[in-house]
Amino acid sequence: MFKNNIKIAWRSLKKQPFFTFLNTFGLAIGIASAILIALFIYDELSYDKMFADAERIYRIDSDIKFGGAEMRSAEAAAPMAATMQRDFPQVESTIRFRDRGSLLLRKTDTETNAKELRVTFVDSTFFDFFGIKLLVGDKRTALNEPNTLVLTKTAAEKHFGVQNALGQSMLLNNTDTYTVTGVIDDLPKNSFLREHSVFMAMSGYADSRDPNWGSNNYFTFVKLIPSANVQEFERPLNGIVDDYIFPWAQQYFPGMTKESFIASGNYVNFYTKPLTDIHLYSHRDTEMSANSSIQNVYILSFIGLFLIVLASVNFMNLSTAQSLRRAKEVGVRKTLGSKKIDLIRQFLMESGLISFISLVLALILAILVLPLFNDLSGKSIAIPYSSPFFWALLLMGTVLLGLFSGSYPAFFLSRFVPVKTLKGDTQGDVGGGTIRNALVVFQFAISVFLIVGTIVVYQQLQFIQNKDLGFTKDQIVLVDDVFAVGDQTQAFKEEITNLSQVESSTLSFFFPTPSSRSNSSFFPEGSRSQENALQMQTWYVDEDYVPTMNMELIAGRNFNNDFATDTTAVIVNEATLKVLGVSPQEALGMRISQEAESETPQFNTIIGVVKNFHYESLRENIASLGLFFSGTSGMLAVKMNPGDFASTLANIEGIWNKFAPGQPFSYNFMDDSFNSTYDAEQRLGKIFVVFTILSILIACLGLFGLAAFNAQKRTKEIGVRKVLGATVGQITFRLTTDFLKMVGIAILISMPIGWFAMNKWLEDFSYRIEIGWWVFVLAALLAVGVAILTVGYQSIKAAVVNPVKSLRTE
Repeated sequence: MFKNNIKIAWRSLKKQPFFTFLNTFGLAIGIASAILIALFIYDELSYDKMFADAERIYRIDSDIKFGGAEMRSAEAAAPMAATMQRDFPQVESTIRFRDRGSLLLRKTDTETNAKELRVTFVDSTFFDFFGIKLLVGDKRTALNEPNTLVLTKTAAEKHFGVQNALGQSMLLNNTDTYTVTGVIDDLPKNSFLREHSVFMAMSGYADSRDPNWGSNNYFTFVKLIPSANVQEFERPLNGIVDDYIFPWAQQYFPGMTKESFIASGNYVNFYTKPLTDIHLYSHRDTEMSANSSIQNVYILSFIGLFLIVLASVNFMNLSTAQSLRRAKEVGVRKTLGSKKIDLIRQFLMESGLISFISLVLALILAILVLPLFNDLSGKSIAIPYSSPFFWALLLMGTVLLGLFSGSYPAFFLSRFVPVKTLKGDTQGDVGGGTIRNALVVFQFAISVFLIVGTIVVYQQLQFIQNKDLGFTKDQIVLVDDVFAVGDQTQAFKEEITNLSQVESSTLSFFFPTPSSRSNSSFFPEGSRSQENALQMQTWYVDEDYVPTMNMELIAGRNFNNDFATDTTAVIVNEATLKVLGVSPQEALGMRISQEAESETPQFNTIIGVVKNFHYESLRENIASLGLFFSGTSGMLAVKMNPGDFASTLANIEGIWNKFAPGQPFSYNFMDDSFNSTYDAEQRLGKIFVVFTILSILIACLGLFGLAAFNAQKRTKEIGVRKVLGATVGQITFRLTTDFLKMVGIAILISMPIGWFAMNKWLEDFSYRIEIGWWVFVLAALLAVGVAILTVGYQSIKAAVVNPVKSLRTE
């Protein structure tokens, strides 16, 4: 019977190639999309699970409010790790990371540097803590001594190969000599350490031994013992504030009590974050690597599910629509003794066959578009051909899809009454197509929802791109590692500024692009109490910083090299004035100091107020910031005149090679660095566009098939109407209107859902768009336009047929 059912199913599918194609192609698109989305989600959910005892590892996070600044940090103070190891019996081991940023690295006997983008200090427990094996070297001693480092395989191969690495001496930033004591394999792409290539011994970093509880710069992880309960561990964690942080702070604020600290609106709270949750659930002010969001996983999960359901709905719709054609077949089969269960089995066999054909096509499609999908999503996903679980899941999913898609048509067709169907009376069985109409409404409701989502994401990204940020980011190139020119920094800057293609340039470590920063506490003159503390970003800049970045001074003046007193001057932003409680004019001449504990503190005088500018993501509110006048050599920002940027960069590189021969010329455009903050949103926007188009395509395939069937079913009616004088336009309008009613209902259903969902998504941004009414109008017009184009073709095709031919149709 199985063989016979297969044979009959194959013949039935060949008999109606047009509808078979629509079903198969629609399902193939849905399955291929689901495969790609499932691989993406699996990759997202797999982050950091490869480390030993990952389920027992937690990061210590902190929420701090002090001096008017609120910080949600993923870092802790230097003494935190040792304190927990000593005071908490649940702690098996601890580890700290202190991000170093990028550096130049070379063998001591060479002149040419290579740039390593992500470098960190790390405790010697690194290897045992995460279960990381060394390709060469001894994990027991590799990071014990100061001035030692461990390289990843790729970093080692840049310089001397893996096997020759041990004992090599390397120069960091042309100044510090380190010895290579080990090489590890490249860290997985789905780990929080994926971008790091150099690990330096924490024992050589003096700040790591400072008992300073006020500076939170260390990513601190704990591994709990197997029997530990994380809730019981976290509960007394905040006791560290009473036992250690307040006694330390009272050295600088003798009159401070816990009650006065809390009464001022300040707080310090510690939390644990599971290692395996960091990538999707952590959005702290500082992170070791860029994280994604569980929201994106949910959104893509729903999109993948929707696409499969859309394709399945197509199958149901087209199969039930074809029921009139197969009504007599059902009647004959029942008359010859076929039972209802036999008919259900036969029709499910047909849907299963279509599902398996669609699976083959879907795999081919997925393989072909996977490189494009990786480029779109920023992943390196591969189809796991060798995984039995993958194939089992795929086959099981296909079987379930076949059963789900074919269930309603099978039960629907098998209930036909033989006497009626053999007489040609099937209208009662087929009914008014209520379920088919409901399925079409469902399809277009999803499509309209995705259209709304795509427009809102696009609008938010455009808002970010075009918002007045308070500074100029266009036509500015950032030249890295200027310290490599040694004591010729000013000469290097002047020679570049003198280029005809360059408008101005400025030296600083700090720019409004993604980078590692920290706050410092300041106190107005005459006050040393914690109630009046000002928590503020400290950026060191030169006299050309404000004009080059095109920032607006709303009071006071810029730095001036001719004024010796400017070495102790500061320019603050508007957010600082809000904390100080003064106006821009009142702020001028005020003096602030970091040295609250000193009897003779050094003061910085406010000489200017700059208009607020967005130096963090638009997800964050603008906080206090001070620009301090100081000669620095971190990066050179070059503002270029409009024209041939390639020629300008070539000239800048030529000057670089003159001042820093053998050093890598590294640069990036400021607008690119700024945009990288929103990589996740940009990728989400592109993914929305692609899968919205696919959902509309699938919905249109079904609508196209239903329109063709509807026109075919009403052939005689159309002929009669034409004989009685109906025009082609009137007939087309009548055939099209029936479907537009369903699209209209879908629009009404999807609009409030789309508004609610996208408003929730926008809540992540402190600065965001308002969803305008026109978004929904545009989405509705697009849906109606697509429906008209899809249905209109079949309607016009039916309306222009000769009525004589229509009336002869059986």
